[in-house]
Amino acid sequence: MIIDSIGWIGALLILIGYALISFKKIEGNSLKFQLLNIFGSVFLAINTYYYGAIPSTLVNVIWAIIAVVAIFAIVKSYGKNSTR
Repeated sequence: MIIDSIGWIGALLILIGYALISFKKIEGNSLKFQLLNIFGSVFLAINTYYYGAIPSTLVNVIWAIIAVVAIFAIVKSYGKNSTR
């Protein structure tokens, strides 16, 4: 039951992120979008690994890694754009 709930929450987070992008409520390079991607994909990876769906697990792990790299780029750009 817990693993299923984690999977559903993960799917919901990714769908929320996609909907927000599609309706131009957030930008693809926003921290909010990338956090939705990280948590959604990690939760889905936990669920798919538990059920032995290794290809889906791999896709979600890669999805999370991409989001982490994007967050580093976002944080780095904030540092360059700040005035001191």
